[in-house]
Amino acid sequence: MPITERRSRAAADLVAVGLAALVVVAAALVGQGLLAAGVDIFLPFPPLLAGWLPHVGPGTPAAVAVAVLVVVQGPVLAQRLRWGPLLAAGYAGALAWTVSLALVDGWQRGVVERLSSSQEYLHDVPRVTDVGAMLRTFSDHILTDAPGFWTTHVGAHPPGAFLTFVWLDRLGLGGGGPAGLFVMLVGASAPIAVAVAVAAFDAEDVARRALPFGVLLPGAVWVGVSADGMFAGVLAWGVALLAVGATRCGRRADLTALAGGVLLGWCLYLSYGLVLGGLLALAVLALTRSLRAGLLATAGVLAVVAAFTVSGFWWFTGFDRVQVIYAASIASTRPYGYFVWANLAAVLLALGPAVVAGVRRAVARSQALPVAVVVLAGAGLAAILLADASGMSKAEVERIWLPFAVWLVLPCALLPAARYWLAAQAVLALTVNHLLLTVW
Repeated sequence: MPITERRSRAAADLVAVGLAALVVVAAALVGQGLLAAGVDIFLPFPPLLAGWLPHVGPGTPAAVAVAVLVVVQGPVLAQRLRWGPLLAAGYAGALAWTVSLALVDGWQRGVVERLSSSQEYLHDVPRVTDVGAMLRTFSDHILTDAPGFWTTHVGAHPPGAFLTFVWLDRLGLGGGGPAGLFVMLVGASAPIAVAVAVAAFDAEDVARRALPFGVLLPGAVWVGVSADGMFAGVLAWGVALLAVGATRCGRRADLTALAGGVLLGWCLYLSYGLVLGGLLALAVLALTRSLRAGLLATAGVLAVVAAFTVSGFWWFTGFDRVQVIYAASIASTRPYGYFVWANLAAVLLALGPAVVAGVRRAVARSQALPVAVVVLAGAGLAAILLADASGMSKAEVERIWLPFAVWLVLPCALLPAARYWLAAQAVLALTVNHLLLTVW
């Protein structure tokens, strides 16, 4: 490639990143203006739900060390290691990155208290003495004027996430520490699942080049610790298993597709918004045109739906009541006209500059990506845009949209000088984590 063309593409990348930065700055300035005008947007540091608090913590040295290691060795190892060891190394790196970022805020504040506050899942776990009764009456306690209504995050989601933490408690893993570690263990696996899904479409080279960017995703700040990080891992593995099952033949492939369907069905009961994750599943089926895998995955989804329905929880009743409490919540004072674009600024901080540059190259078609990669990344982007337009996610999307954001890392495979872009990702995450105290 002529040097002038390389420079032209690099300049276009920097322009795209600069424009994204301007969007973030504009969202911050307009948000501060709204606060000054007395509009209660409930964001101390817009567009993020965070507060200004420069600090360091026990995770700081580890986070810096992990970042340096991935920046220096990540691209090399991604090309040299055999596939299995590479996935293991990638998971170890993503987990170390996520845990160390969480520990910047300290063990108690950064992990234990994240899921055990008065608004979080663990607050209501002691109320459950009978799981069956909880499921049968779950919808009766969603509305905030109902006797014994659920705390914010329990009532605003289907019972699957809450049930997960109840099960952990029953296994002797109660409390914020074990719950936080569990969330990070699952959430840190999301980039590995994305790589597995892409490799299933004979695009292992793309998966290898993109994996280091998945490991150092700035969104890891919110994977450790928010339940949405766990949701990202579950959805990613559901899609990955479906992709593997749909691109293979035989009994093992059938079981894999069925297992993918079960996980996708479980996603419906983790968060109402994860219904948009169906776009990723549909993308897989459209690419493979595998009717058999589609039927098996559908059977898996329906098995989960049937289990919850028979247990007494009807998804649509829950969703209807959640819309009622959402309309009466802080969302009522958060103007749609601001958040419809400020949301994108928030998610840009979770994606990082490398994703912006990678997506620019993919859109400009300056370099070719396999069709499957484009379709999967496009499905992730479509899910974000639909969620944004719906108005059901005003703010806090730096965590809420993690399940879709992890798929937008794929175009980073197009980036030259990967080490520089990885360094930019790491610097952004470290800056956010050390200058702001995030709620998640």
